[in-house]
Amino acid sequence: MRVTLRSLVAAFFLAIAVFIAAPASAQQPNSVNPTAASVKEQQLMQALQAGTPGAGSTLSGRITIPDASAANLIQPQGQAWRAFHQGAMLWVGAIAILGMLGMLAVFYFTRGKIMIDSGLSGVKILRFSTFERFIHWLTAGCFIILALSGLNVTFGKFVVAPLLGEDAFATLAQGAKIAHNFLAWPFMLGLVFMFVVWVFHNIPNSTDITWIKQGGGLVGGGHPPAKKFNAGQKVIFWAVIIGGGLLSLSGVYLLFPASAGGVLALQFWNIVHGLVAVLLIAMMIAHIYIGSVGMQGAADAMTSGEVDLNWAKEHHSLWVEEEMAKGKALPPAAQPAE
Repeated sequence: MRVTLRSLVAAFFLAIAVFIAAPASAQQPNSVNPTAASVKEQQLMQALQAGTPGAGSTLSGRITIPDASAANLIQPQGQAWRAFHQGAMLWVGAIAILGMLGMLAVFYFTRGKIMIDSGLSGVKILRFSTFERFIHWLTAGCFIILALSGLNVTFGKFVVAPLLGEDAFATLAQGAKIAHNFLAWPFMLGLVFMFVVWVFHNIPNSTDITWIKQGGGLVGGGHPPAKKFNAGQKVIFWAVIIGGGLLSLSGVYLLFPASAGGVLALQFWNIVHGLVAVLLIAMMIAHIYIGSVGMQGAADAMTSGEVDLNWAKEHHSLWVEEEMAKGKALPPAAQPAE
């Protein structure tokens, strides 16, 4: 009787041990005789590894909510987007912005500041009205903050975070995100005003071809004739209108992702937003350079609104002739002799 009781106790504990060990052993894949669980795990790993550009595999699950797209857990396009955002996007942005800064530095040290050849006349001519300057600074001010906050998204964790530390960078990034979201709207409004007020002056014409052939007076000698906006300024205008329009459209989709038409469309607009932004930032750096330290007298146009008459004659001679013909845009000292 005693031996039988011990055998029963031993058999009981052995059965418990086998019961506990059985699920763990069932999870281990067996290459000779795989179980159903191990086959599913291998398929899952293969699906994850197939999530590369061009693989065409999508890992989906089951859901009970109406949004069928939420069933997609991992898709190859998502892997491609992440690779682009963390790789090529960084290179494109760095080359565009740093490349532009490098070219401007070379231009400044070789060409120098563009001076007024005939010197200051002391006579001013109204170039931009108060409303025109308001439009410019509304759009430009918003763009600068949008550009800095956007660059923080792409490069901040590599450049800013090591300098400020994680906590300070997190606070900065949060504030930058809020500013980015809200300042997008006045930026869009500025684009609309800018288009309405200046589109007539920025229609390309034959004068622009001459301006381009002569390098705009930036290289070589002489000053090619130009109206209110020369060919270079027209390029800037249309880059701002078209590029700003793409940034606005893609930005609205990013702010309201449900309206983008799905995850793939949202990833597409995210790429468009990033690429257009860094290219437009590079162009605006050149625009800021020419309008400030690069050219004597250019900054007056968007500060006081009045420029020196000799500067206007050298860089926008056809426009000066038009204004003199009107007889109302020049101060008395600048009126042509009878």
